[in-house]
This record gives sequence, C-alpha cells and structure tokens, in this order.
Amino acid sequence: MSDLPPGDALAARWAELRAAGRPALIAYLTAGHPGPAETVAFLRGAAAAGVDLVELGLPFSDPVADGPVIQASSQAALAGGMTLAHALDLLAGARPSTPVVVFSYLNPVLARGPGRFAREARAAGATGILITDLPVGADDAVEAELGSAGLPLVRLVAPTTPPDRQRAIAERSQGFLYLVSRLGVTGESASPPAALGPQIAALRALTRLPLAVGFGIATAQQAAAVGRLADGVVIGSAVVARMERGGAAEALQWLCEVRRTLDESR
Repeated sequence: MSDLPPGDALAARWAELRAAGRPALIAYLTAGHPGPAETVAFLRGAAAAGVDLVELGLPFSDPVADGPVIQASSQAALAGGMTLAHALDLLAGARPSTPVVVFSYLNPVLARGPGRFAREARAAGATGILITDLPVGADDAVEAELGSAGLPLVRLVAPTTPPDRQRAIAERSQGFLYLVSRLGVTGESASPPAALGPQIAALRALTRLPLAVGFGIATAQQAAAVGRLADGVVIGSAVVARMERGGAAEALQWLCEVRRTLDESR
C-alpha cells in the first residue's frame, strides 16, 4: 500500500483514473470466503488483474442488503470461523497494492466500538470505510467515532433517494459516492436500469466526488455500459460466485476480462 494517509491514497487512485480517462473497476469479496487463503490471494492479485479498488466485506449474520450469493458467502465465512478481527488480520497480512475499502454492517462495528474499529481498520491498511446501514445523520456520535481515525466514510445513494436527501448525502460522503443502481438486494441482473444516466447526471450536479455504481452488474458488457456513464463500476455477486467455484484464480481471471472490456469500450 501507499505511504500516503488513507484519504489521500484513495483520492490519489481516483485522480490517476481520471487523468487516464478510465473508469474504476471495483471488486467486492467477502473476507474468509471460500477460505482465508483465497481472500489473501485475491487481495494480492487484484492489482495485476486490473482491479482499481477492493471492497472487503466483513461477514455478518444478517446481511439484509445482500442477495443470496453474498448472503451464502457470509454464512460460509462465519461457519469457517471468520471474525471482524481475523478479517482485518488478513488485510494486514496481504498488504495489497490496491486501495481497500472495508465494507460492513453497523452491528459488528458497534460491538467492536466504532472508534476502535476505525483505528484497527486503518492499522490493517484500509483506505476507507463503508457502513451499509448507517444513514447520514442517523447517529452523529457514531459517525464522529468512525471518522476519528481519518478513514474516508463512503456513502450510499439509492434510486429512490429524494433530491434534498441526495444533497445531504453527497455533502457528507468522503472518498467517493456509491450509487445503488436498482431497488432490492445485491445480485446479478439482466441489464443496467434505463434511468441510470439521469440519476448519475443529477448526482454530478451535487458533488465533485467520483461516482461509483453497483448492484446487479453481472457481465463485462454491463460493466462497460455502466463505465461509460459513471466513474467506477462495482461488481460483487459475480465475483463472489466465481470465488465460490474456482477461488481467487477464477475470479481474478474473469476480472481481467472485465478490465479489458472496460478499456476497449472507452
């Protein structure tokens, strides 16, 4: 990882991508799935596969925003003994050259203590935090604790978020803004929503932060279509499914193809 502070390291990656005119390829994986060694192999191989950012999901017993593929990966990781502390140990041991945003639900963070969690995530090498179920303004004290370690707190915007709420979220997001492309849980879908372009345009009027789009991106062609509109493309379930079938080797090989398609479609 870079010696830059976490926020600067994340900003530097986005600046590199913007200068090159290429969309970020952001890959999600569940820590400890299908095993700890595969998580480390993925983190170490991500850069060579063309992945620009990694979302490292901390397995949780009730991942309500996730579809069946990621839910199953969380359950399998938990059954294998994965914990928040062990996940951060894997990140620290992997020392990836790709910036890593730690992706979690709120309950494990509260159990650990938000400030302690943020400090430990930073010490492990994380360059950002994304808490799925912590809406802007829901708990200012928790947000302050999470921010105490200097890790950018990335925010989610849904398709149904009203304009005034979008503005509030955009103003308090750090690192980048994550646009959920459709209603419902994560999972593969047939095509990006037709309204995605107008949604991205509306958000660009509210923030200068990079905009990443996720939920439902299942193929390289879909990623390319989204990449022509957004600054970044987040792929989760399709990566996790390949981790399940063939481990890091299969997932990274497929992501190489996605990266190539993204670059050829510019």
